[in-house]
Amino acid sequence: MPDAPGDGASDWGLLEPLAFGSGSSALTGDDAVLAALIDVEAALAGAWADAGLAPAWLEEIASSLAGARVDRDALRRGARAGGNPVIPLVAALRDYTDRRRPGAGDWIHRGATSQDILDSALMLVASRAIVAVADRLDSLGARLAGLAEEHRESLMPGRTLTQHAAPITFGAKVAGWLDGVESAIAALGRIETPVQLAGSVGIGSSFVDLTGSPDAPAALRAGFAARLGLADPGRSWQAERSPVTGLAAALAITVGALGRIAADVLVLARTEVAEVAEVAEGGAGSSSAMPQKRNPATAVLIVAAAGRSPGLLSTLFSAMASADERAAGQWHSEWQAIRQLLALAVEASEASAALADGLVVDADRMRANLDLTAGLIYSEEVLSRLTRDRGRAEATAIVASAIDGQTPFAEAVPIELSTATTLAASATVVDAALARHADRLRKRDDS
Repeated sequence: MPDAPGDGASDWGLLEPLAFGSGSSALTGDDAVLAALIDVEAALAGAWADAGLAPAWLEEIASSLAGARVDRDALRRGARAGGNPVIPLVAALRDYTDRRRPGAGDWIHRGATSQDILDSALMLVASRAIVAVADRLDSLGARLAGLAEEHRESLMPGRTLTQHAAPITFGAKVAGWLDGVESAIAALGRIETPVQLAGSVGIGSSFVDLTGSPDAPAALRAGFAARLGLADPGRSWQAERSPVTGLAAALAITVGALGRIAADVLVLARTEVAEVAEVAEGGAGSSSAMPQKRNPATAVLIVAAAGRSPGLLSTLFSAMASADERAAGQWHSEWQAIRQLLALAVEASEASAALADGLVVDADRMRANLDLTAGLIYSEEVLSRLTRDRGRAEATAIVASAIDGQTPFAEAVPIELSTATTLAASATVVDAALARHADRLRKRDDS
């Protein structure tokens, strides 16, 4: 059996194809979480120094924690024994700092509890991952804006419940994709990633006991947040988990919006539809058994990611209903769920940007598919125009007779079919989406 890459890793992406090249492991993997945990412990030690409540040398000790080497096997064993990885990590960091300066370990994890550290570390991981996701969504939005403009007059069948419904343009369809991406960017922009620092039962009493000052909890939390570049929530959220569910909801919105784009691509790339295709390079989309196939593999994997996110969201919302000042099991169930949602958002955003960049659009095939039903796709427009001129009852009778008759629909109705309404209405949709996109860019550039 071949060796798995990494430090004895058993999960290296064999069944997670979107992870390859996405950077999700570097942003959300175990090493990223471990680095964040150490960063958080260093920030807490530094916050004690910032507040003037610690020896001057503590700043140097805090800075040195980035160089600490942690035995991963010992960390795993300790996490299993204690129920979370912070307990063995603190022991390792105290040993590390005591060897650098006797007694320095007393200032590691001072006044904190495991949940303070782990919650803050996961928020730190999230803040870093969200930057990557937002950057990729920005690139995706730019590409979709270009496609919407390019195809504002590319007529195609609009489809509802799998059937031809009424004409639209591909530009209007892409405008809908763009609106979803813009909504995801807005949702991510509303996220606050706060620190958690309130001691064992969430009231900060340990910091008061250690300093004798009732102002210490707030001062330490503010310095802690500033060092990590996270928000100071002005409170404890140890048992009130809306920061986690708010983050999760924005991530699920993001992955869902990307899944919607990919699902449309899957329909439009069917052999019998053939209106779009993924770019085929380096064997992308090939089949193990059927040489003729050109599978939309990237879209398939994005849809798979979107299918996984609701279950993770459910886990996180279920954890809100927890008892006591630290939940027994519910809090623990959040760790992997939030990390996996972050990874899905990183992976799906990278893949979606690549999908849009390489999307091949066949406008001629779209127009040919529009004509498959010999004008029947215009029946709604015909009914509306006839109703305006002759009333609903007569219009309905005329259209029904034309549909049931032997003469092609376009010849059977007493008015000339036109694409003018479709083009005008679709252009309005495109222009509105492009305006929202441009408005966000202006606000971003002005901020």
